[in-house]
Amino acid sequence: MTERQRFVVPETLAGSRVDRIVAVLGEMSRAASRRLIEQGLVDVDSRVAEASIRLAAGAVVECPFPGEVGRLAAAQVPFEVVSIDDEVIVVDKPAGIVVHPGAAHQNDTLANGLIERFPELADLGDRYRWGLVHRLDRDTSGLLLVGRTAQAHTALQRALRRREVGRTYLALVYGSTDAVTGTVEAPIGRDPQHPTRMAVVPQGRPARTHYRRLAEWKGLSLLEVILETGRTHQIRVHLASIGSPLVGDRVYGRRVHPQADPGRVWLHASRLRFPHPVTGEFIEAEAALPADLAASLNRLGLPSWGDVPA
Repeated sequence: MTERQRFVVPETLAGSRVDRIVAVLGEMSRAASRRLIEQGLVDVDSRVAEASIRLAAGAVVECPFPGEVGRLAAAQVPFEVVSIDDEVIVVDKPAGIVVHPGAAHQNDTLANGLIERFPELADLGDRYRWGLVHRLDRDTSGLLLVGRTAQAHTALQRALRRREVGRTYLALVYGSTDAVTGTVEAPIGRDPQHPTRMAVVPQGRPARTHYRRLAEWKGLSLLEVILETGRTHQIRVHLASIGSPLVGDRVYGRRVHPQADPGRVWLHASRLRFPHPVTGEFIEAEAALPADLAASLNRLGLPSWGDVPA
């Protein structure tokens, strides 16, 4: 990864949005600064920034030098290729792997690993996010879409914005939802009390999550979750807001279940459905539960209600 520049926010920019601050201090366009932020390449006080937050004087901002973003080093990073053709790759990301480079992860991200296996993705650079169409949190495992060309990446992102990409997750949560099926529709934004967290807040961005209860044990439920929107930590925040935080979530959860807790957030992106960027034909991909999540279900034994997917 290329060298990064470090700024301290001056009094003259105090209270400004971080995308404006990066544009001014980094001597780049506002659009370029937003791209860096969207890709997780801008850090504020050693935490990944979002474009809309406002910064106080003295905050420390780090970002790549203008014109240098995208020249990532290839590195061997573990992930599985689920399907591939000349236009699109579907990968299965293990838990613990960061998707995009940042201050703490510059040469060990999924983007570095993709470039090692598919060198042509390096040419897409930061503008096309090295082919990555969407993101998963570091501790979330499962499926991600990658466009192999600029045209494919643009088409897949357009499909994502039009909500033509179906993203289905499996989540193990505390408690039991009020109904077998339901929808959480609540705006998500930065938590005013804890700036490093997200929360349901009136001024947040619209967000909608659908769920279906698949199985139940005493005090636990396995849910199938479908994202209609894709806000930061959306599933974790929405489910916690209805009293069903994810097992293993140390940020939005409060308890530890010794049998079910895998040592990370119990969340897996299990299915993708998307229109092929060239043919328009809908493609479906699946990823089995990784060993740590499967082992936690085995420890729980047979559910008292419902069935665990094969």
